[in-house]
Order: sequence, then C-alpha cells, then structure tokens
Amino acid sequence: MGRVSINRCARNVCWLLDFLLLASLSALPLAAAEPLVLALTTDRPNAIYAAGEEAVFIVTATGGEQPASAGAVRYVVDDFIDRGAQSNEFPRGEITLQDGRAAISFKSSKPGFVRCRVTLQTPGKKPLRAVASAAFSPLDIPPSLPAPDDFDAFWSEQKKQLAATPFTPKLTPVPQGDASIQCFDLQAECLGGAPVSGYFGLPADAQPKSLPAILWVHGAGVRSSSLANAIKGAKVGMLSLDINAHGLPNGKSADFYQAQSAGPLKNYRHAGRESRETSYFRGMFLRIVRAIDFLTSRPEWDGQVVAVVGHSQGGGQALVAGGLDARVTFIGAGVPAICDHSGRAAGRINGWPKLTPTGADGKPDARILQASRYVDAVNFASRCKADAIMSVGFIDPVCPPSSCYAAYNQLLGEKKIINRPLMSHAAPAAIQQAFFAAVLKHIEP
Repeated sequence: MGRVSINRCARNVCWLLDFLLLASLSALPLAAAEPLVLALTTDRPNAIYAAGEEAVFIVTATGGEQPASAGAVRYVVDDFIDRGAQSNEFPRGEITLQDGRAAISFKSSKPGFVRCRVTLQTPGKKPLRAVASAAFSPLDIPPSLPAPDDFDAFWSEQKKQLAATPFTPKLTPVPQGDASIQCFDLQAECLGGAPVSGYFGLPADAQPKSLPAILWVHGAGVRSSSLANAIKGAKVGMLSLDINAHGLPNGKSADFYQAQSAGPLKNYRHAGRESRETSYFRGMFLRIVRAIDFLTSRPEWDGQVVAVVGHSQGGGQALVAGGLDARVTFIGAGVPAICDHSGRAAGRINGWPKLTPTGADGKPDARILQASRYVDAVNFASRCKADAIMSVGFIDPVCPPSSCYAAYNQLLGEKKIINRPLMSHAAPAAIQQAFFAAVLKHIEP
C-alpha cells in the first residue's frame, strides 16, 4: 500500500508540473512571421558597365531567409528624370516574381546613369519599395555645356575686387578642453554681403612655417561653424578653419539659425540666380578665397599645403576652391552639389540646387541658364590641378551621380573616386574617415 500511494502521488505531481508548463507556454506570444524584405541590385557588384552593354537589375523578395512565393512587382526605369508613362526611351511595367526573384534588363548606348525603381504591394500593408542604379561608361560623361568664354576673366575680376576689400581678421579666443591646442572665433570682411565666419584651431606650440592648412566647408542649410572640425585638424598638426556657408555669427541658439533659415536665408540657393553678379553663390565662393587668404597669412603656415574638404554643398565648394584658388593643393568633395546646372540643356538631370528651372516645354530658362554657368562647380573642376578625392552615391537623387562624374572627369590633378552603388545622398562615417586619411597622406613629408 505504501508503495502504491507513493507512485500515485508522484504521478499527480508530474501531471501538475506538465499542466503548469503548458499553461505558461500558452501565455507566451507566438513568434511573429519574418517581415517581407524587397531588395534591388545589379548583376555586377560595382554596378558599372560599358556603354552598349546590358545591365540586369535583380529584384528579390524574402521573408527571413525564405523567398516570397510569388507576386507582381511594378518597375520604372529612367535617367533620374521622371518622364512619365508616355516615354518610349525607358521601360516601365509589371513583372512577376518566381521563387521571390525577377530580373529587369536595360542597355544604354551612351555614358550616364540609369535608375530602376520597384514597388511591391503587400495586402493590408504599405507598399515596399527599392531602388538601384547602373553606370554606363561614367568616366566618359562630359560637361553638359562648356564654360563661358569669359569665365576666367569674370572670376579674375571678382578676386581683384576681393583683394581691394579691407582684410582685418578678428580672432576671439574660444574655450575648449584641450590645452595642447588653441581655438578662436574668426570674423573677416568679404564681398557679397557677409563676412567669413568660422572657428579656427591650431597647436598651442606651433612654430613659424611649420603647419599645413585645412579649410572645412559646409553642406546645405543654416548653422553655426563647427568647433569640432577646427579641433580635429588642429590635433593632427594643421591650421584648421571651419566656416559656415553664410557668414553668420557662431555659437548662437538653435532658434537663431532657424529664424535665419525661415527668414532671409529661406531660399538662399536660388537668390539672385538671374545674374552672375547677383547669384548667392558668388558671395559664398568669394568667402572661400578670403578664408584661404586668412590661412595663408598665418605665420605658422608651411607655405605649401592647403586642403579644402566638404560634403554635398560643401563638396561643391571644395571643387570651386580647387579651380578658383591656385593655393589649394588637395580637395575632398563628398557627393558634391552645385554641379551640372546646365544638365537639362544636355537632356540629363541637373544637380542640387536645381538652379536652372525648366519650362513646360522641357527647356531650361535661357537667362538663368547663362548665369548658372559662372557658378557651376563642373567649370571650376576643369581648372582644378589639386589632388582630389570624391564620393558618389549611385542612387542619390539630390546630387545625381551623373552630375558628380561630370565634375570628376574634369579634374586635372591626381584623383580618386569612391563609388557607392547603393548609397543615396549621404556622408557616412566610413567615407569621412577615408577623406581624412587622404588628407593625412597628402600632408606627409
């Protein structure tokens, strides 16, 4: 009897434990199905083809590691210009996935970039989208228009006027936590309605004629200069100057810069674009020259190296610096803006800031087109003998890759381009690090 009672009790305990385990498991949420992912790539990892070759865009739809069983994908191929459904030059339509995969082919007979966009509608959810681009002989992309015949004469006159402007830079010490360097707020008179305004840094023990110089220039928008960039260059033994694009006071509140952006600088990129004399970029470019005047006036400058680095609008400014000022020996132009303003005149997309408007007839405004050629970074690139590094995102709709390559192909010095086939408009840490490494290599003795 005792043995039977013990076995019966043990069975009851096991039953109770199993019941509690099942109850606890039933209370756990069920694992969610892996979300569907739509991807688009080219059949070559570098996405580069010769003109006349066929590029294949590969569509994949997967949930976790499993392919989507089927589905219809809408696609549009274009050259970054939305030409609508009536275009016969570029295909659009619908293709069916087979085992989660489909392919779209396109062949271009001329140098340039072709973009493919795909959309997959999923029941009850937002449509999934992906984009990829293929380059066709990008190193053969020419300027959309040549520089004006009096391009050099115009800018020579602007620099002459700048040289006649008083130059009395004012430096105000700026506290920061590293005793090995010194930092200052810089204000210096310039043409174009605004001063050069920046943060300047250098090693505290700098000796005369010992330091290379670096100028950091800004992307689009309205903000203070960057003290961090001034410090970054100073810590590796350079005269390091970061200037904001608009000559605004530094270190103000966010509200101050927001008010400027919403007020007098709301549409600065198009301000005065009807004339080369009134274009907002005239003043911006002259501030670059004046900033270089300051750096090269310092007794610590080594008399040899001036590097200019920026991304987006800053990348365009770097190109301008290299073509406008022979003292520049190195430029870093990340996804450069201000390029190929006359692109639509050649039947291709123009770069930011789309300076030249296009009429209903598809033709660019003639007056603004003519003025824009004097502030096109492509035309400065054709005069740039400095060594250069550039980055380009193949799916960048802001500074399209054709506009970047139009500038890159004109550069006259030793040059390198970092292609990112699936990058849009960006300056990721890896590219910024590559640019700074290139600067450090350039200043090696």
